[in-house]
Amino acid sequence: MASKNKERIAMETTKTAQLISWSAYPAVIAFGLILHAFLMNLGWPLQSSTYLPIILGAAIITFLEQKFPYRREWLPNASDVKNDSAFMLVVQVIVPKLLSFFVAIMLLKFLKAQNLTPEGYWPHHYPTYIQAIFMLLSADFLRYWLHRASHAWYPLWRLHAVHHSPHKLYWVNVGRFHPGDKALQFLLDALPFILLGISEEVLAVYFIFYGINGFFQHCNIDLRLGFLNYIISGPELHRWHHSFIIEEANRNYGNNLIVWDLLFGTWFLPEDREIEKLGLKNREYPLDFANQMRTPFIRGIDQEQV
Repeated sequence: MASKNKERIAMETTKTAQLISWSAYPAVIAFGLILHAFLMNLGWPLQSSTYLPIILGAAIITFLEQKFPYRREWLPNASDVKNDSAFMLVVQVIVPKLLSFFVAIMLLKFLKAQNLTPEGYWPHHYPTYIQAIFMLLSADFLRYWLHRASHAWYPLWRLHAVHHSPHKLYWVNVGRFHPGDKALQFLLDALPFILLGISEEVLAVYFIFYGINGFFQHCNIDLRLGFLNYIISGPELHRWHHSFIIEEANRNYGNNLIVWDLLFGTWFLPEDREIEKLGLKNREYPLDFANQMRTPFIRGIDQEQV
């Protein structure tokens, strides 16, 4: 009887894991967007109705990482969480706010003073979600080419190597970027749309998808996206982008969508094997926040021990 109970529990666990594998991504993305619309209809402030779905999405993903990990050896330790939380706070929260104020707002004021505002070049009359899709496509196009350049041109790669340094992937290290790298990204995936005068409602929808999808992209959950792997830059694709093997890492550049990789021939998802080692050639590349602020200025450190 005990043996049969164990078999039954094992089968139920397997079925649950399979259900989570196929449903977690679309369910959490849909939950975030629907919750945002619901809170807005209730009259909640825009900021609250935007950040709450993202926070809840992060909480769900954290739970799923612990219960259904893709690789148990990728579960973070306290040091990992401490360093990646520092990146999340400084690079993903403080740096964009500073750039928005000193670059976007000041530049927008200058353009308005010169009667050069480019707001007429954006379809503001379209529904919010259609505008958000346009923003995803256009922002990803710009980021795609920046990302390719960051892998091809060594001065940019020295900044971008910080993002490729971890030996494991889990959702918090999606924010591991050098501030210099983040500033370049801001110039392409935020600044143009601020200057175009895109409404806060459209930016909110974009931000919710951008945030939750980014968490999933780096997550340590055993997920299967199926046909979505031809639309979304999700975890199955992005893990190969973090491969230790350069030829594999120089693929799947998409930030949110994978359509530009398909169009320009950099889509990569082998069916006969799974990703193995992650990270840089130099296995002793510093991983702590303080040292990674200076590693881009040490030539060759990504290649060998110095």
